[in-house]
Amino acid sequence: MPSVEEFLRRWSDAGLIDEVTAERIRAFEQGREQPAGLRWQVLLALAFGGLLLAAGVTLFVAAHWDQLSPWARFFITLLMIVVLHGTAIFAGDRFASLAITLHAVGTIAAGAAVFLVGQIFNIQEHWPAGILLWALCAMAGWALLGDEAQQTLTLLLLPVWIVSEWWVRSDGYRGSDLFAARMAVSFAALYLTAFIATKKNVVFSILFAAAAASLTIATVLLSESWSFWYNWAATPAMPWHLAIIGWGWIVAVPLLAAAWLKRAAMLPVAVVILSSLLLPHLFRQNPGPYAYPQSSVLTFLCVGLLACFLTWWGVRERSRPIINYGIFAFAATVLWFYFSSVMDKLDRSFSLILLGLLFLGGGWLLEKMRRRLVRHAMEAAA
Repeated sequence: MPSVEEFLRRWSDAGLIDEVTAERIRAFEQGREQPAGLRWQVLLALAFGGLLLAAGVTLFVAAHWDQLSPWARFFITLLMIVVLHGTAIFAGDRFASLAITLHAVGTIAAGAAVFLVGQIFNIQEHWPAGILLWALCAMAGWALLGDEAQQTLTLLLLPVWIVSEWWVRSDGYRGSDLFAARMAVSFAALYLTAFIATKKNVVFSILFAAAAASLTIATVLLSESWSFWYNWAATPAMPWHLAIIGWGWIVAVPLLAAAWLKRAAMLPVAVVILSSLLLPHLFRQNPGPYAYPQSSVLTFLCVGLLACFLTWWGVRERSRPIINYGIFAFAATVLWFYFSSVMDKLDRSFSLILLGLLFLGGGWLLEKMRRRLVRHAMEAAA
């Protein structure tokens, strides 16, 4: 966001205010009492404190688990949730950030409690339903508290439940893993691009990190398509109703969600979905006695073009994280191509020399380009 000085300079250049008025505005802004925000050390302490508290409770319960009766286990499981949320309610008026942390740990403990209760009473196993109950707990927390931690947990758990439910119900059918990987790509693209304009930076940062990791891993899986095509003909075909549901989660739901959250995000979501549809088919058969599909030049070209598109989209949306991710993805694609298709064809010493030059020269060029793109995007946003 532009500073007060930038606004004053812009208004003065446009002739909207004179120098006296500018000085009065400057004196007023400097004299205002700024509320003291939380320093990064406090936020770091809260985050680590919450993680250590959750780990300590888990280890304590696990150490005495075999010595407890089923009802004692059930009581401790519920007591853990009540104590965490009750302490958060007590601390709410005194230290809001501590309350948010304890509520978040309580919601995480609720997920553990769902699976523990199922294990205690030997309830019929359907583990995606446990993830759904956990997501419903987070949704209830988001509706009641409205804080960023509950929103983040909800938005992370919902796609995990969808992919998990699909995996269980389509297990054993042809292309089930392929559908699951494409679902992960679609939801990752939605989270990368549709939450850019959110005012809650913590939510965007966590969702962006999770989406970037998911998109990278799922893209690699789709590119290494030999596992998807293995024993394809001998596997039963997927029922038509499951296939319709799967394509709905891959294409229709992410595009509709993008249109609702940020209409312009429909373009990058559609491009990423299209790449996920193409990648498994851009393979070549490995020549040899044991032929199997492996990545081709078209595979690396498709991934590299997708990285360039995401970089362009980051410049268009003035988003530094997307620019950085696009540059990283392009560099990773070049290295991936070198190691898989070039290095084994060269002499060992020459391949290492070329790899060193690639790291030094290519890294310098990409960093120079990244800084230029970020500077251009920031200047356009000012």
